[in-house]
Amino acid sequence: MKIDVVMPKMGESINEGTLVKWHKQKGDKVERDEIIFEISTDKVDTEIPSPEAGTLVDIKVFENETVEVDTVVAIIDTDGGASVEDSPIEPREEKSDDENKVEEEKTEEIKSTTQVGGELIDIPMPKMGESVMEGTIIKWYKKVGEKIDRDETIFEISTDKVDTEVPSPEAGTLAEILVNENETVDVGTIVARVSKSGGIVKKADTAKTDQPKTDKHETTIESVKIENPEQTAKLDTSSSNKFFSPLVLNIARKENISLKELESLKGTGIGGRISKSDVLSYLKNRTEAPQNYSQPQKTDTKPRTEKSENKSGELVEVIPMDNIRKRIMYHMVNSRDTSVHVTAVLEADVSKIHNFIKANKQKMMNNDGIKLTYMPFISYAVIKALKEFPFVNATIEENNILLKKYINLGIAVAVEPNGLIVPNIKNADEKSIRGLTKAIGVLSDKSRNKGLTPDDIMDGTFTITNYGVFGSLFGTPIINQPEVGILGVGAVTKKPVVVTVDGTDSIAIKPMLYLSLSHDHRLVDGMLGGKFLKSIKDTLEKFDTNLV
Repeated sequence: MKIDVVMPKMGESINEGTLVKWHKQKGDKVERDEIIFEISTDKVDTEIPSPEAGTLVDIKVFENETVEVDTVVAIIDTDGGASVEDSPIEPREEKSDDENKVEEEKTEEIKSTTQVGGELIDIPMPKMGESVMEGTIIKWYKKVGEKIDRDETIFEISTDKVDTEVPSPEAGTLAEILVNENETVDVGTIVARVSKSGGIVKKADTAKTDQPKTDKHETTIESVKIENPEQTAKLDTSSSNKFFSPLVLNIARKENISLKELESLKGTGIGGRISKSDVLSYLKNRTEAPQNYSQPQKTDTKPRTEKSENKSGELVEVIPMDNIRKRIMYHMVNSRDTSVHVTAVLEADVSKIHNFIKANKQKMMNNDGIKLTYMPFISYAVIKALKEFPFVNATIEENNILLKKYINLGIAVAVEPNGLIVPNIKNADEKSIRGLTKAIGVLSDKSRNKGLTPDDIMDGTFTITNYGVFGSLFGTPIINQPEVGILGVGAVTKKPVVVTVDGTDSIAIKPMLYLSLSHDHRLVDGMLGGKFLKSIKDTLEKFDTNLV
């Protein structure tokens, strides 16, 4: 019986693949699950095993040919007695003496036990926030071949906003790991695959995965000589707003293509994405007529030794930044360069709220388990002001204003040792003071115990940051993109202020609070920002404690 071997579908958005290499020739015997050819797509390179034992009687697609998914690439006769002469002999590419010599020196291929026919589920890098475009895999909890239950944690990721554990969407077997620990990839990149039907899978060959494969093309492309091996270090795509697949980045690193060159290419893939063929075509043209692109300056990609140096009699310890700190640094600079920051500051008398908290704090803790602070009162005042001035609850998208009909209030949470996370209270305008108190407590606990989910940090509309908890009186916070405003809350301090009673001025001791509003002047001008901030002040000073 003759069995068709087809180009497999390697992902939901993959519609074609390139046959990189044949491991068997026409007439060779093949065992079930033995590797017969290797393919490459714009997302992954992988080896394809034989679905049955028999004889490879026909090869219909040759090396370096790109065909659509489900195209028949070869035929296997399971009877094993069929003569290959029965099928027409296809012309084969002539190989140079050097290539023949390399093939003769190759060791015997390692047989794979990868399961064939099982449904594979792609596990992508999840989107952890509206402005988060990539994530770093910190740890794998499962190895290739291990059984996985539905919703069981399989790996942990880190972004500039949150560290979280990612569960498996299906029960089965971890069939493939595509991204290793400490690697950073774009959101949506497939990091692993789970086989729903289980079975034995091929163990990863570290010797092969450590070295990028050499991609061939119909026209021979001369490899660019890399004088500095350090230039093959990972491309930093954090400053680019384009998506580049792991395969494209792999080729770029090997051929010393800069990020500026990649961004200049016109993509022919889905949604204008740059594909493998686009990069190979560019390499061919660059070899024939090199373009004048400035190459990135050499950077030291080797990990620096964490040793102390003696400078001016003082010891200096070099500590590499962790992923969260690096991403915070990037997003702060990006926010500075995106929004036109203007900050307004005013002072509010919070005597009514201060006295209420002092009288009811312990009672509410004993009866309801609620820790009463100033934050839910301030949140309530902010929500009231956002309803009154909805443009402060908007975002800017090119030349359009996106006016949000909901209020998802972000609360900045400091996380040890030096991180900052901004989860948000969904539909905060529907909650009471008690509801806001509970929601703030839940988000704080989840933030500090790595319990946040992607939904907790997505779709925020306005942010409050409480730097007063550390004693600061006021500051100028940076806007949490893509929002257009952020409220800074200072420490409540008792101070002498002038009060007027029946036309007579006197000095009294009052609990006072500085509020600072940083707003994006592209949308929120001084008048709107001032009115918004004044609304918050008035609500706090005249707060109706019967609402609690």
